[in-house]
Amino acid sequence: MRVLSKFVIDCDTDAAWRALHSPRVLAEVYGPFLDMQPLEAIPTQWEHGHNAAVGLSLGGLIPLGRQLISITDAERELNGVRVRIIRDSGMPLTGPLAILDVWDHQMAVSPLPDGRTLWRERLVIGGTAAPLIWPGLWAVWQWRAARIRQIAPSWAHDTEAAAEPSDSDSTATA
Repeated sequence: MRVLSKFVIDCDTDAAWRALHSPRVLAEVYGPFLDMQPLEAIPTQWEHGHNAAVGLSLGGLIPLGRQLISITDAERELNGVRVRIIRDSGMPLTGPLAILDVWDHQMAVSPLPDGRTLWRERLVIGGTAAPLIWPGLWAVWQWRAARIRQIAPSWAHDTEAAAEPSDSDSTATA
């Protein structure tokens, strides 16, 4: 079973790509309802091939189990446009979602001509309980899309992005 999302966010693709690799941004997307706590040291940026376990709780009060996050990056060209994809092929380890046999979450970002970003997501779940869990995940993904659209404009102001010189900085004159 699949949950699909496709929407436009108000930030450039480089900022969206950095955000996709940020555990802090991931926590912000789900907060304040879902709290994610690292169960081991997690870097400030996810990297290709990185695996980490996190604990999930509802509002920091009701434990929901542990999740393995397993990150891979890919890049494709679609109709002459660069598409960057991050994939979490980790699995729920404990808790209600652990009854699923398949968990495959991919997020893709690509530039739009107006400087904004096209965001696409695909969550594939499987197992005998998947039809029962799908409606809840679909609802969470709708809320998640709204949250991403809400906070995406702030991603362009990340301190990491501000520290990188832009092309316009090198050509500016006094």
